[in-house]
Amino acid sequence: MLSVLPMRLLYFFSDAIYSLVYYILQYRKKVVFNNLSKAFPEKNEREIRKISKRFYRHFCDIIFESLKTLTISKEEARNRLSLNNPEIIEDFLESGRNVLLYAAHQGNWELLVYLPLMLTYPSNTFYRPLNNRYFNGLILLIRERFGVRCVEEFKGYRTIIAQKNNPEVVMNCIIGDQSPRRKSAIHWCDFLNRKTAFYLGANTISKKTNDVVLFPRFIKIKRGNYQLHFDLIEEFPSRTEGYNIVIEYARCLENTIVQSPEMWLWSHRRWKLSEA
Repeated sequence: MLSVLPMRLLYFFSDAIYSLVYYILQYRKKVVFNNLSKAFPEKNEREIRKISKRFYRHFCDIIFESLKTLTISKEEARNRLSLNNPEIIEDFLESGRNVLLYAAHQGNWELLVYLPLMLTYPSNTFYRPLNNRYFNGLILLIRERFGVRCVEEFKGYRTIIAQKNNPEVVMNCIIGDQSPRRKSAIHWCDFLNRKTAFYLGANTISKKTNDVVLFPRFIKIKRGNYQLHFDLIEEFPSRTEGYNIVIEYARCLENTIVQSPEMWLWSHRRWKLSEA
């Protein structure tokens, strides 16, 4: 019912939720402040608090922008997300190369589900199922509405490897900035002034398949309107050595965060392994 309301009204609710989340519930406020303080040690408390408030406002907007995907028209979706440099991804796809979008919890990552409206190629996204069946179903409904195929993360490797001998050209999207589990295959990178563990999944898969690796970053034009810019991480992953792909991903993500810090997901406990 909320989803059918116009965005200007949904942003009214977003402002109200922001006040509730930030001032009353204080949702993960200590986590956000601690993460920001360590990421930007050169900033004083007032500057950190200012970024923190901007983050919470953006976070609340993401909730309602994502909810709107349930009923948004294709035309409005195209108006709300545009491609800044579509030629970089189109050239690879048209030449028959699969593309791995090595994405992050930056901007409004949920709007990546709009890509099939702009690029006429199949798109897969790999996700971690939620324990709550209702919300898991809701997330799948939102993400698959415009043609994205959702694949559970434990099936991701097999799915991408199977595509290697398939003539269908596809885009695969992997979110790479989650906090890794303790026994996962990881690589430690220098990231936001701390040693940070990153999953090796995208690094391993892309070297096996030789799919082009791009970093999609969001640029916020105004409230509810974004541009998506593609940065090339690696054109020929099979030729790279070691962990260069994940290292370059961490560098791209850090540069993006520094430019617009409020647009990254500071509320997740990203450094659980290093703080253990």
